[in-house]
Amino acid sequence: MAHRYLAFDIETSKDVPGEDFNWRPHRPLGISCAATLESGAAQPVLWHGKTPDGHPAERMSQADARGLVEYLSKMAADGFKILTWNGLGFDFDILAEESGAAAMCAECALDHVDMMFHAFCSLGYPIGLEKAAQGMGLPGKPPGMNGAKAPKLWAQGRFQEVLEYVAQDARTALELAETCEERRKLQWITRRGTIGSMPLPRGWLTVREALRLPEPDTSWMSTPMRRSGFTAWLPAGR
Repeated sequence: MAHRYLAFDIETSKDVPGEDFNWRPHRPLGISCAATLESGAAQPVLWHGKTPDGHPAERMSQADARGLVEYLSKMAADGFKILTWNGLGFDFDILAEESGAAAMCAECALDHVDMMFHAFCSLGYPIGLEKAAQGMGLPGKPPGMNGAKAPKLWAQGRFQEVLEYVAQDARTALELAETCEERRKLQWITRRGTIGSMPLPRGWLTVREALRLPEPDTSWMSTPMRRSGFTAWLPAGR
């Protein structure tokens, strides 16, 4: 039986300089908005703070962010599998800081499906969501738009463009998860322009399950990434 998924994605509010999106030295980043989309739903639910006059706020307050965490936790308890692309190493890390609910975020993060982290644990290197969508023949991000541009657009008051972008990321994640499970594999466009493929005989693994996979051979890499780079934010004992 296919999982009932709840795809989840956030956009941050602080503009991070540089092309490599090295965000950790610039935290706290704040959250401008988020989107959640459950399996079978027609449209994502959009999350953002509001000013007194009802317009989107510069960033979500701690109470706003905690409300999102509580919603994710409730949906997980109701049987939905929370779904992200790089949620362990980014979305949940940021959300834990912004909400002040680190323990609750850690539980959600460990029990959710982070497709990128599953791929990383299997392959030893990360894959981009856009390249995965292209490899599976699915629509990806809007042309000319990426997460690094979202804070600038939000600060300019171009809220609808950012909300449409975060909504599309949630749609892409959900469609990708379901398509890959149906085909029992993940495919992506490699840096050389070829098709990479990873079998999914048991479907997607949760973060807890992915962490149990044997470490792949990364001896061919000069500076291989470590799993600890994704899990360092988790409270001790998790």
